[in-house]
Amino acid sequence: MSSHIAWLESRTPESPAALVECIRKVFSEHPEYEQLHRVDAFVDAGEVLLRRVLVTDIEARAIALDLLAADACVTYAFEAAADEPSKLGARAAAAAMKIAQVAREASGGKSTDTAGIA
Repeated sequence: MSSHIAWLESRTPESPAALVECIRKVFSEHPEYEQLHRVDAFVDAGEVLLRRVLVTDIEARAIALDLLAADACVTYAFEAAADEPSKLGARAAAAAMKIAQVAREASGGKSTDTAGIA
């Protein structure tokens, strides 16, 4: 088991099992995340899930779990980032840039409202 997933499973309160399983699946599909800092691993997992949501028919209820898991991954990334407060600003900026890039790609490169993120 990934050390990142072990960390996730140690969080309290416990996350819903379906949410953890969705995140666990992404980590199992990307063993390279084990080599990343926990913050980067969870941001990358959130990016994978967000991309999955954006290429799925919006009417499909099945994407709801992926969307919730993407959000949870970013939340967990920042929970982990809190362990190094001096790096929080830089990590937040990098995560915002990655997420904004996903939005730009999903919109076909058209300008999207990214709250001033370049």
